[in-house]
This record gives sequence, structure tokens and C-alpha cells, in this order.
Amino acid sequence: MSPLPYTPSKQLQYHLSGRKLLETEIPFPAEWLKTCRQNGWIHEEKGISGEYPDCTCKRCGNQNPHLFAAYPCAHCGEMSIYCRNCIMMGRVSSCLPLISWTGPEPEFTPPHAPLQWAGQLSKGQQAASDAVLDALQHKKELLLWAVCGAGKTEVLFAGIEAAIKAGRRVCVATPRTDVVLELTPRFRQVFPEIKVAALYGGSPDRHLWAPLVVATTHQLYRYEAAFDAIIVDEVDAFPYTYDTTLQKAVQKAAKKDCARIFLTATPNEKWQQECQAGKRSHVMIPARFHRHPLPVPVMKWIGNWRRAFEKGRLPGNIEAWMKRRLSESKQALVFLPNIRLMLKAAPLFQALDEKIEWVHAEDPDRKQKVENMRAQKTPILLTTTILERGVTFPNIDVAVVGAEDEIFTEAALVQIAGRAGRSPAFPSGEVTFFHYGRTKAMLKAVRHIASMNEEARKRGLVDE
Repeated sequence: MSPLPYTPSKQLQYHLSGRKLLETEIPFPAEWLKTCRQNGWIHEEKGISGEYPDCTCKRCGNQNPHLFAAYPCAHCGEMSIYCRNCIMMGRVSSCLPLISWTGPEPEFTPPHAPLQWAGQLSKGQQAASDAVLDALQHKKELLLWAVCGAGKTEVLFAGIEAAIKAGRRVCVATPRTDVVLELTPRFRQVFPEIKVAALYGGSPDRHLWAPLVVATTHQLYRYEAAFDAIIVDEVDAFPYTYDTTLQKAVQKAAKKDCARIFLTATPNEKWQQECQAGKRSHVMIPARFHRHPLPVPVMKWIGNWRRAFEKGRLPGNIEAWMKRRLSESKQALVFLPNIRLMLKAAPLFQALDEKIEWVHAEDPDRKQKVENMRAQKTPILLTTTILERGVTFPNIDVAVVGAEDEIFTEAALVQIAGRAGRSPAFPSGEVTFFHYGRTKAMLKAVRHIASMNEEARKRGLVDE
């Protein structure tokens, strides 16, 4: 197809291409839409298909009757069905259309050398990079199973560059906004000559077309057959691992012959078994890029710590652990099972040092508190599992209080342990699981980490 002849249509082309949007999400005059309709460049379909309770949301794919509801619609004057599953992204209803682009795709001329990175990969990273490059070039599926701190992002660079040079569009998706915010500046730095869009709730890039997109998995609800390659980072993270509509969104956003790369340090048990049986294509990095083994957690019994908190005191083992870090000026992350318990315990910890802070998902100062930790203004940061992944502090120890709680799964505990020892300058942080009874998850997490260290030794990827 020839290029579009005038600016309004071209702007709509870039805004709509590969996406399904409500008309309220299109920031252009209605006349532009009318012109594109007349040219056959726009497709419209009902946002909700079928009749309740057998209906489907055409944006997020929800088919659960409990996640639909009716409301008196001012647009049509009747009762309309809407989807509650993706309501946070704007209301999709049975009487309003979703609009998509059917005209020519946006033109993109890639630069001669998109990647500008002078770093060097370790032996383990290079083997993984070659596998990722092959999967992206030949549009295959691959699991990249790499320990926390292995340098997964750098492993992606060569494959992404090859895809972009071939004129393909790439999406790096992750369940968490924090990870989008951490990855985007790194990709923009190494791919300075192309647009890199960061998509999350309230993102300023939401109207931007880019050959490289870094997005939360929720944002993929809006896409359909848009990407030649999709890389899902932290594929085991909540909520992606539990939400089938997010998994379907990744499938829907992919073109028919799309390459798919999944990244995780903690594949679920089914995927691990498939890897071991040779039924799933995968590449493993069992060592960190700095060639030091992973810190193996130590388990310490602390008795009925909940009762101690209720009585206004810290268990002796925890108090001693805290005082040692404070006396040595060693920063630490302390994980607790939930917000209520953390807020109950926070004054007890602050009695040891008033600079100790706490953070959780609903904390309005969350970003600033993480920055304070990075700037070494905070000696110890109490947290829920919100910081189990996606953040890096160079020189910390890690503790889990109440490691027997059901929130601390094997995957969560492995990720939490992976916060320690990430820096080449400080590779040996300590990890402690404080508990009132050992669980299978705790034992599996310790075995998982120890087995990765053993595999790294066999491959000659660590220096003892």
C-alpha cells in the first residue's frame, strides 16, 4: 500500500495501528474518524459481544458472568452491559464500539546500528543471548530461566536489535509498573536512535507509536496482532500468573507468526518439569554475571512472633539481627506478610532507629521511600512483597519475618533472596528466613537456590 496522503489520517494511523480503542481514547476530531471510515481504514465492533450471561469483552477477553454488570446508559437510553474486569482502563459496553485500524501499517525505517552498548556479556549471558537471538530471528518460543541478578536485560539487547533492523515491532511486557519504570531508561540509553514507549496506567506515552514498547501486561488488553516479538519479563509474577485474561492479552497482542520469549528466575513447577523432560525450549543462566554464587538463606526460629508484636516487643533474634546491621551501617530490607502486621510492628522497629521506614503498595510515598533507600538515607526498609522483585540496592542484607506465612511461596522467597548480593562490589549479602515453623515453600526455596549454585559450579560459571 502507498503511504497515507495527509497528516490527519497519518496521525490516526500511528495512534490506532495494532490497537482496539474506545472513541473517548482517540484525541482527534470526529471529522478525522469520518474520513478514515470513508476510506475503509477503520473497523468498529461492539465492545461486548453476545447476550448476558454468555457474553465476551472484546478488549480483555473476559467471559466470567460475575465480571459483567448492567447500567442505564446515557448514550443509547437503555440498560447496557459493561465489563468490570478492565473497567480501570475505561468502560467497555455493549452499545459503544471498539475502534481499530485496518489501513496500511505505519512505516518505520530502522537505523543502521540501533544498539549502542559497550558492555560485555559473561559466558552464561552470551549463551543465553545467542538463544534469544535465534528465537527472535526464527520466530520461536523460548523460556529464559535465569537467576535473580543474572543480567537478563542485557541478554535481550542483541535479539531486539536484530528484530528492529529487520523492521519488526517488539514489545517487552511485565506484570508490574515498577519494572516498566526501571527497564525503560535502560532501553532508551542503549537504543538512542529509536522511539521507546513506556506504557502503564497514566503513562504520557499512551498515544505514541514506537518500534519498541515496554508495557505492563494490562496495557496489552488494548492491542491485537500488533507485535512481531513479545518478551514477557517476570512471567511468574502476580497478577499475570493467576489471571488468564492477562495471558490471553499477550496472545492477542501477538501477530500470527510472533516470536515469544518468557523470562523468569522462578518458573512454575509445570514449566520446570517440561524443561527437564525436554518438552519446553529453554536456556538457563544459573549464575550471576559477576560470577559469585547466590546467597543461600539461613532459617532461624523466632517463636510466636505475632504474639510478640501484639505485646509490643520484637522477638530477640530479630532485635539482635537489626542491632547488628545498624551498628555496622549495613542497609537491609525486612519483608513482612501484610500491611496490617507491618504497620503494627513499624513502631517497634523504629524504636531501634527513627530513620527506619516502611513501604507498601498503597503507600503514596512509595517511590520516594525507595529512592531514599537507594540514596542510603534509610538504614533499614520494612516492606511487603511489593519489593520482592524489580528493585536493586547495591549492598544490603535481607530478612523475612514470618517466612512460614502462605504469602511467601517458593517463588516469592527465591525472588526475595535475590535482592541480596547483586552488586559485583558487594556479592555476598546475607539472607535470613525468620519463622515459627518451617514450610515446604521455605525448604524448596533454599534447595532451588543451592541447586542453581551447584549447576553454575558444574558449568564453570562461578569463582569460589
